[in-house]
Amino acid sequence: MVSSAAATVSQYLGELPAERRAVVSKVRTLVRKSIPKGYEECMNWGMICWQVPLKRAPDTYNGKPLCYVALAAQKNNYALYLMGPYIDRKQAAALRAARGKSGKKLDMGKSCLRFKALDDLPVEAIGASIASIPVDECIRLHEKQHPRKK
Repeated sequence: MVSSAAATVSQYLGELPAERRAVVSKVRTLVRKSIPKGYEECMNWGMICWQVPLKRAPDTYNGKPLCYVALAAQKNNYALYLMGPYIDRKQAAALRAARGKSGKKLDMGKSCLRFKALDDLPVEAIGASIASIPVDECIRLHEKQHPRKK
């Protein structure tokens, strides 16, 4: 996995070759149009990340903000990390079904959607997935998965 040391999203985009920057910028626009209010865009884990601010959810299992969506240009592809399909199997199935309609197979792990070109993406299904979990619901789901120890 390729990781960037860029401190800002602008710096990260500036490091990319023009063709890769264009693809990442278009997917970033999709995320920004779809994501519910309250998530913050930043660089984290070497990629563009949309996360729950620590002031909203300070008690995470690793002390880091909860990542909801992340985007990166990798060595041989692009990666879009989506927590919605990771949490909800129905969302994962919807993404696979949307991609299957085009006759192409979705290259997806538990949360990582890998693609080589923009037309590999089921854009509407991705937008719906991203829009589906508001910040408060993301926090609730995290707390359900990682209950506080007494």
